[in-house]
Amino acid sequence: MGQEVEPFDTGPSRRSARLQGQQLPSSAGSVRPSKALLRGQIEAGAGTSTSERPGLTRRNTQLEAEVGQTKATEIEQQPNPLQRPSTTPPEVRIEEQERASPTTLLRKRQTNSDGDDNEHQLKRARLTRKNLAEFNMAKKKGANKVSVSAPPESTIESSSTKTTSTTTSGFAIRAFKNGVLLHSQSKPPTNLQAYHERYEQSRRTASPTESEHKRYANKVENAGNEATMVVEVSGKLLKECDDEGYTRAFNRAFTGFPKDVSFNSGLSALQPDFVEGFRMREYDPFPVDEHVDGAVIYKDDPSSVTLPHLAGEWKGPDGNMKEAELQSAYDGAALVFARNQALAYLGKSDPPGHAEVTTFTTDGTNLNLYAHYAAPSEDGTLKYHQYRYRSTNLVNTRQEHVQGRKGLRNEQGHAYKQSRALKNQLRKH
Repeated sequence: MGQEVEPFDTGPSRRSARLQGQQLPSSAGSVRPSKALLRGQIEAGAGTSTSERPGLTRRNTQLEAEVGQTKATEIEQQPNPLQRPSTTPPEVRIEEQERASPTTLLRKRQTNSDGDDNEHQLKRARLTRKNLAEFNMAKKKGANKVSVSAPPESTIESSSTKTTSTTTSGFAIRAFKNGVLLHSQSKPPTNLQAYHERYEQSRRTASPTESEHKRYANKVENAGNEATMVVEVSGKLLKECDDEGYTRAFNRAFTGFPKDVSFNSGLSALQPDFVEGFRMREYDPFPVDEHVDGAVIYKDDPSSVTLPHLAGEWKGPDGNMKEAELQSAYDGAALVFARNQALAYLGKSDPPGHAEVTTFTTDGTNLNLYAHYAAPSEDGTLKYHQYRYRSTNLVNTRQEHVQGRKGLRNEQGHAYKQSRALKNQLRKH
């Protein structure tokens, strides 16, 4: 709460005491002026200057000040025969003083010409303003503390609805109800054998040496956060494509992806750590953004990645790989949705249970590869499957490292071929 405010100096001035001695005694005690009368006097004093009231002399001005001063002093110094302790909260008493004391004291300051009384009233006015300022500042600080310590929302507010973030409680249940399945809930694709064959396929480029593997393991073990892990690992595991029209993006939200298309209903925008595909302008003259929902993943960007077939999720040294799997399932569903929309525009479709979209998750040590496809369930609703077909430890031995790196790069090559084939078909359609 606010800081404690020092009590106001309410001792009567000599002139107030002299005027008070001239008051007639009363057996029932002094009569307090009504709040309406006092409020009218304060408002009149605060809202009208002597220069605006013609006909008033300096003597009348001083007399009015003395009368107002006397009444304010009577109110402040009214004796209490029972000497009961005040039950009014400090905040209320301070608010009452804010309404009455500063205006009355300001009038005294302007009209009182006695040296001692003037100095005394000036001191009280300064003290009053200071205490009120400190009190108001303390209240503001208290309000700020409350707002800062408030618990964070578990949802992200959009322009029309609330969406659940991938990192908050409730996302997994909502995604499952939308048809996004994890590995344990998914069935293997019908072309699983093709995935295994690509994983084992040899490459023409040289494999990492023993010393290169040791340097990789050292960098992973000493990476302090996820960003460092992405920088150190991505360059060692992923291959850069020679095609200038084929691009990649890191940790960028899918601002151009449609909302509420069944699988992402009520969920936040996708934002995979890695995705790659052809640029939008490579589809010219075909207006892919107008005819294929979910194809162009970044809004108002002619260089946007379009119809990608590969996405990845990273985690740092303290990251949750189960969370990465959930995010990867969500990413894969989006890529499958966009591919199916493009095929539907062409009047085609993949065979039932056939997968052509791949995602991966890694924390630098473990690498998991997933195949994705969509298939109707028994009740007719569309389910997006995520099937893990390989897991590799990239740190234990050089052989495992080489195999995992090779399998991931082979999937990059396959994703490039699928994206190029779909792009060429759309351009010719």
